Amino acid sequence: MVKSQKEVVDVSDELPEEVQRWTAKRRSALIVSIIRGETSVQEAVRKHGLTVAEVEDRREKFLSAAENALRARPRDEEAQRGGEIKKLEQKVGELVLDMDMLKEAQKGPLSCPGDVRRVREVFPHASGPTLLAVP
Repeated sequence: MVKSQKEVVDVSDELPEEVQRWTAKRRSALIVSIIRGETSVQEAVRKHGLTVAEVEDRREKFLSAAENALRARPRDEEAQRGGEIKKLEQKVGELVLDMDMLKEAQKGPLSCPGDVRRVREVFPHASGPTLLAVP
């Protein structure tokens, strides 16, 4: 169902000063307002008592759903969730690797070739000026 420009513009009237219940229509009206530049994220956060993370999450979901709706063959919700889960699992893996590298760095500075070799053994895919400096 395609809505006219007039209907989309009227959606912004759905945002009362104090929102008691965030319906999908109100969430989308807020995001459309932000995308159009009528409201900034910071202004929305202050005005509606939301966090920046909540607003950004809603914005990402809105844009993802819009992109999916415009596909020649839209994905079903399960396929979209699978893609989101894959991205999140990848991010968790990256964060775990970062934590492991920080723990290794806490053991002390890399002062001799043996230390560099130890780090390379633990993190074979790690690179950087410190690791590349010593053979």
